[in-house]
Amino acid sequence: MVRYLLLIAVFCFGGTALAQAPNTLLMDHMTSYEIRDAIASGKTTVILPSGGTEQNGPGMVTGKHNFRVSANAQTIARRLGNALVTAVIAFTPEGKYDPPTGHLRYPGTIGVPEDVYAGVVEGVVRSLKLHGFKNIVLIGDHGSDQDGQNAVAAKLNKEWAATDVRVHAIGAYYRGDPEGDGAEMMKRGIKKEEIGNHADVRDTSQMLAVDPAMVRTGKLEAGNGKNGVEGDPRRASAEIGRVLIERTVTRTVEAIRKSVAAR
Repeated sequence: MVRYLLLIAVFCFGGTALAQAPNTLLMDHMTSYEIRDAIASGKTTVILPSGGTEQNGPGMVTGKHNFRVSANAQTIARRLGNALVTAVIAFTPEGKYDPPTGHLRYPGTIGVPEDVYAGVVEGVVRSLKLHGFKNIVLIGDHGSDQDGQNAVAAKLNKEWAATDVRVHAIGAYYRGDPEGDGAEMMKRGIKKEEIGNHADVRDTSQMLAVDPAMVRTGKLEAGNGKNGVEGDPRRASAEIGRVLIERTVTRTVEAIRKSVAAR
């Protein structure tokens, strides 16, 4: 009986330990010790994703960029095979405050100044270097993320030139092939005039692929100059979204590998 109880205890505690073993690449879902051990085992690349919190018309949530870049960053990390992913930087430049410009004219948009955003990116990157990451990859899902990322990468790569740490600002992630993306949509019956620059069929399709609960399909509207939509999202589909995401992930993985090899 004692042996039987001991076997049950070992099985239960062992099962608990296995259940608690990290099965994620998201650093904020890991303990400090798990991150330490992952780096020691060879995961010395880390992806820092930036999103943005802004209006997306009546049919899509304000966290679109954040949800999308987090999902894509995890897929990219899995394909790289040696990478972890930080929490998303959710607040990025969105325009001027007084008078408000761009998306800041709509409720729910939250923006920070350019220098504040760049400062946050720099602080995160410096922190990551301290812990042993060798390749720090910056990807931004929002247009206003790009300049800050590029500036931080240039500054720190110059400062760290004598070290084995490099910062990679991967511009190819953000609409690296818009013409090809448009062609892929038109193959699936989307008209050119439906493809816009914001909350359009492209944006909405990708969100449907990542998390359809974040799209209010019954409230999708074509852009009318007042509703915050540029283009027409009404024929968006998860199928189109998956195709576009695959193109983004593939070109980003290739760009990261090329950048790392060139260091």
